[in-house]
Amino acid sequence: MKNEGDLGPRALKATGTVYLVGAGPGDPGLLTLRGAELLGRADVVVYDYLAAQELLDLAPIGARRIYVGKSGSNHTLKQDEINELLVTEALAGNAVVRLKGGDPYVFGRGAEEALRLAEAGVAFEVVPGISSTIAAAGAAGIPLTHRDMASQIGILTGHEKPGKTNSALDYGALARLGTLSVVMGAENLPNILERLISAGKDPSTPAALVEWGATPRQRVVASTVSRLADEAKAAGLSAPALLVVGEVVGLRDKLNWFEKRPLFGKRILVTRTREQAGRLSGALRELGAEVLERPAIEIGPIEPNPPLAAALANLSDYGYLALTSPNGASLFLKALFASGLDSRALYGLKIVAIGPGTAEVLAGRGLKVDCLPKSFVAEGLVELFAELPRARVLLARAKEARDVLVLGLRNLGFELELVPLYETLIADWSGFENLSFIGYDSASAEEKKRSVSPNPIDLATLTSASVAEGLARHVPEGERPGVAVVSIGPITTKAARALGFNVVAEAKRATIEDLAAAAVACLADRPKPAL
Repeated sequence: MKNEGDLGPRALKATGTVYLVGAGPGDPGLLTLRGAELLGRADVVVYDYLAAQELLDLAPIGARRIYVGKSGSNHTLKQDEINELLVTEALAGNAVVRLKGGDPYVFGRGAEEALRLAEAGVAFEVVPGISSTIAAAGAAGIPLTHRDMASQIGILTGHEKPGKTNSALDYGALARLGTLSVVMGAENLPNILERLISAGKDPSTPAALVEWGATPRQRVVASTVSRLADEAKAAGLSAPALLVVGEVVGLRDKLNWFEKRPLFGKRILVTRTREQAGRLSGALRELGAEVLERPAIEIGPIEPNPPLAAALANLSDYGYLALTSPNGASLFLKALFASGLDSRALYGLKIVAIGPGTAEVLAGRGLKVDCLPKSFVAEGLVELFAELPRARVLLARAKEARDVLVLGLRNLGFELELVPLYETLIADWSGFENLSFIGYDSASAEEKKRSVSPNPIDLATLTSASVAEGLARHVPEGERPGVAVVSIGPITTKAARALGFNVVAEAKRATIEDLAAAAVACLADRPKPAL
């Protein structure tokens, strides 16, 4: 009998598990909760051509990400090699997430991978995903069923197994179905449509080809069975694409909600730090934009920080705690709790925040801001303090912030303790090609393999003067006048213009919501991408 004392954590993890996770059609918001949970604790992520970058970011920082995408005849790894990779990683004791576009078992070759895992004795779990056969059609404004038009759906592939001499598809039966949803049909589109007509399908039946369905790059050509191939070719549509055939295609004009969002077809660069980008990116995606996240700056906490430690040990000496950024609020609270204190240590202090973003960070820890300025800049804080009783102020902020607040408070007669919490560092973009906003070309080599849209950036967002300075380090001076930016406020606008950027809009207030609204105001009326 094996000595139970030998069974440590690694021994219990002798063989890992492979999770075949459906990533959905491309929109990261359509991933299932179970899929997100598994990505959050993966050791290895083996991902496909259509997996969104945002989904890869859900994995732990230390997780290995292995690209095995296949596009047409361009295969990074053959299917047999992918199967063996999954077995090898699992036998090494890893939790492996196999991230597959759409649903693993709907033309995703997930069954082949699961069978190999079963043969090797590797534990696996299948997590369904939203198939593009449904999602792309819905995003194009095409319901696959309608009780007056179609009560049957045929879901098929337009790309059968190579070397197959006789098609398993019964075109006579398919021609009689109410709706056909055909994945991987772009390459063989003329042949598919011709065979349907030969099998008895009315040539005037509505048909549509949906390219990059349910993503910001979606393009749709809606026509008829007899004309679609020529019109799709003229428009330049290609894979990945979904073919839909049936009377339900005629409902697109009325049900096309996806492409009517105000920022649909626009590409926006979000330059906030990675920790803060999510909220702005999410707001822009909700409005239909394609978002590219490239943090222009990084936050470097000052560690060790003797002045901060001294201030935390003597909080009762202060009348006010002033925090001038969400980053500062987050780092201050982190240091407070790490020192063994909690929110009770702030009893008696009035908390002053520069704006709602900073107040929101504090609220997340159960702390209510006592004072908020009318304008969310340093000058606004000075105006606020002018109305407050004089007392000692603990000002915790970035090391290289402007002197406006410090000089203003001292001129007003406040005793001030200035504690720097972090440094603003220029983000490293060495993993990407040279960024050019005049004819977009910032994709990494791997992204280029995955056919990142060649459209130029329509707009860049700037959330602070330091972010503007960080972006300037990555954009050649001669190109900056061609970079349209939307600014979060007047200080940022001034810095951006001094650096040579073209500020086309400014948020009414320094909030993420107003920044997104400013983007809509300057982009919504611009022409959508032409077919």
